[in-house]
Amino acid sequence: MEHDAVGPDSAWHSMPVADVLQQLESDQWGLKGEEAKHRLRVHGHNRLPTARGRNPLVRFFSHFNNVLIYVLLVAAVGSAAMGHWADAAVILGVVVINALIGFIQEGKAEKALHALRQMLSQKATVMRDGRRQEVAAEDLVPGDLVFIQAGDKVPADLRLLQSRNLRIEEAALTGESVPVEKGMSPVAPDTVLAERSSIAYSSTLVTYGQGSGVVVATGAQTEIGRISALLEEVTTLETPLLRQLTRFGQLLTLWIVGLGTLTFIFGWLARDYTLNEMFLAAVGLVVAAIPEGLPAIITITLAIGVQRMAARHAIIRRLPAVETLGSVSVICSDKTGTLTRNEMTVKSVALAKRFYEVSGVGYDPHGTFNVAEREVDPDTDAVLRELVRAALLCNDASVVEREGAWTLQGDPTEGALVTLALKAGLDPALTREEYPRTDVIPFESEHRFMATLHHDHAGHSFAVVKGAPERLFEMCRLERVNGEDRPLNIAAWIEQVEQIAARGQRTLALALRVHPPSPHELRFTDVQGDLTLLGVVGLIDPPREEAVRAVALCQSAGIQVKMITGDHAGTAHAIGEQMGLTGGDTDTLTGAALQTMSSEQLEEAVEKTCIFARTSPEDKLRLVQALQARGRVAAMTGDGVNDAPALKRADVGVAMGINGTEVAKEAAEMVLTDDNFASIANAVEEGRTVYDNIKKAVLFILPTNGAQALTIIAAIAAGVVLPITPLQILWVNMVTAVTLALALAFEPAEQDVMQRPPREPSEPLLNAFMVWRIIFVSVLMVMGVFGLFLWEREAGMAIEGARTVAVNALVTFEIAYLINSRHITASVLNRDGFFGNPYALLAILLVVTLQLLFTYLPPMQQLFGTAAVGNESWARIVSLAIIIFVLIEAEKAIVRRWSLRRAKR
Repeated sequence: MEHDAVGPDSAWHSMPVADVLQQLESDQWGLKGEEAKHRLRVHGHNRLPTARGRNPLVRFFSHFNNVLIYVLLVAAVGSAAMGHWADAAVILGVVVINALIGFIQEGKAEKALHALRQMLSQKATVMRDGRRQEVAAEDLVPGDLVFIQAGDKVPADLRLLQSRNLRIEEAALTGESVPVEKGMSPVAPDTVLAERSSIAYSSTLVTYGQGSGVVVATGAQTEIGRISALLEEVTTLETPLLRQLTRFGQLLTLWIVGLGTLTFIFGWLARDYTLNEMFLAAVGLVVAAIPEGLPAIITITLAIGVQRMAARHAIIRRLPAVETLGSVSVICSDKTGTLTRNEMTVKSVALAKRFYEVSGVGYDPHGTFNVAEREVDPDTDAVLRELVRAALLCNDASVVEREGAWTLQGDPTEGALVTLALKAGLDPALTREEYPRTDVIPFESEHRFMATLHHDHAGHSFAVVKGAPERLFEMCRLERVNGEDRPLNIAAWIEQVEQIAARGQRTLALALRVHPPSPHELRFTDVQGDLTLLGVVGLIDPPREEAVRAVALCQSAGIQVKMITGDHAGTAHAIGEQMGLTGGDTDTLTGAALQTMSSEQLEEAVEKTCIFARTSPEDKLRLVQALQARGRVAAMTGDGVNDAPALKRADVGVAMGINGTEVAKEAAEMVLTDDNFASIANAVEEGRTVYDNIKKAVLFILPTNGAQALTIIAAIAAGVVLPITPLQILWVNMVTAVTLALALAFEPAEQDVMQRPPREPSEPLLNAFMVWRIIFVSVLMVMGVFGLFLWEREAGMAIEGARTVAVNALVTFEIAYLINSRHITASVLNRDGFFGNPYALLAILLVVTLQLLFTYLPPMQQLFGTAAVGNESWARIVSLAIIIFVLIEAEKAIVRRWSLRRAKR
């Protein structure tokens, strides 16, 4: 039989059980073994399709896919064809080294689909051939009757047939912060995923009770399978830096090839150079102009940023994400477990005549009871003492301290009540020993309450009931006021509940019955109409205090923060207010509202709205895409399976490392090891610093290439031999320049780094000022290098010696310019400017050593065609370097004054 309708899009949640079984041709005895095998052939195994990863060789050779690399490869082939094997080998070696660095530093291959497959349970208990049996979860088929109980991972999407106190943890799939009560009754066809109480979804966790259901979807057809398909469809965006480098590389290549061609033609026709000589000159020009070391510099700078971020609890999985953080203009954050603690907490207690606010968050029992912002001793209120004792006794959870952290064992709501009792000074073990439990009516969704029977050691018995306020109001006749009972004022209590709910808190009522009919047995009739209401408590998953501060810091840095959650709108709005996120034309939008919007309307709404509630995975993905369509660089935080598609699509996906699912971690570029939203602000600061340091490295390394290229052009224009050979150029580009530029990767953050607005993604890597600086410094360097070369040649020095002077002059000018480059416009004429970066001093020492070897070591002289030079030549080199340093500082002072005047206008 072909079940075309089987899958997540079928409205199984809205169909009566009988219709579901009829459509699936199943019944209470399950499937026959032969029928199950047939359906397995039709529908396939209950597992997700495997995505093929990229071949390692393909990944390696992808690093050659760059126009600048193509030009170098052509130069290497041409050099080899003309018999210049050393030049060809060195050029090819440079290209391979760059590819290796990129390949090694590249993050792990995508594992999101593998992680999703691992979430499926391994075994399942089913009814087949009229008897219960255990089968591999991957062999389940639509129509199978499956049994689940507390501790099980749901093996497939099930339409529930039976449910006894069944609660399922769906936070990873829906964002719901507490386990969801499940039942068999159909719900409306348009019910959102988080409220489909008649369905148990694959990979979610049964936390309480037991039940059974018929399989309605397996493998790729399940809700989690649908998310898998979304992940496959989602494309990872290229980062702003990579886009800038691509444009920069294309533009630079056009200039270099054009300049090389013109120089070749001019030298051949106007200066009577031979074709062989001009080809070597053109190769030298290309090698001089191309910043071969720049890819390695950028990669290593990003890697250093990764190490810095790791020390601040942010693990980067994909290298370019480091820089992207610096241009983030909006952060879309999940609520549960990200902005909040994912720990239910009692925040308010309403009694008949008094309203308490309770401080403290999570399961840590440190907190106070406050009335009108003044702390009150809970021992002074007898009704409050009764309520917290009742909350502790009608409870199956426990809260324990392990290695300095308080952890929950049991239901989150019950854990919050235990913590409330601890804050009031009760000892759970002693209280339960003082009032032992005699009987219990467990919680069931159709009854909406739990009741326990207790007695003291003097023979007195009493019953405690907790449940939904509207249900307990029906069951109560009296209310406790100052130790006395009086008739229940339902209208006043409904008003109290509404006020608590308006704060986004979930409400729970507690009641008492003294002297029930039987001291040993508790029946439903014993708690149906003669209870005394003690009070109502309000619970919420509270925001992290450090996250509130981090949101404010992000906003001061010009970064918008938006909450996107699967939780209820009221709860989301309340948390948003506490986080400082509310404002704009519309504070909160739900997933249902988003689904009615066109793409244009959604783009408009996402700009104005701060909080999005009851969202599905598709909603989260659409919101991220809408922000990107507006030109925003979006970071998305989350921890659940439902967050994975949006995490992958975002410019920077940020997953939680402690409570996050493996699916979320594998879809993200960054993982927070402390699950702390505040770490994102730290990561943004590091990202901005990394981009600053990359700009400094680019601004440092390009004038070197410009000076070399201009030196060759000047030599051809003057009709003299090249002052620097292609091999010597590669030495400068890949050894000395890279070594010095790497020191800039360790530069600390500028003082104003978190006061600037986010960088525009369209901002070019080189702006007009940077182009001016590159030209200015290049001209200064080429005048010094070419001038010294001609000086030494006029003085009778051999070509090898003059070229050695030219190379050493270029490197010495680089050393002076390195100190200039520590600040792009600020002065370095102070102690910090010279000594603030110890790595710069180490780099200078290393380069000086390398240049001495380059100049005086015989094997190096033989390889690079160098010769020893005297002290007088060194004196001229150092003097010119000092002059260049002073001129650049003077130029920076002029730029600062010009910028100040412009700012005052």
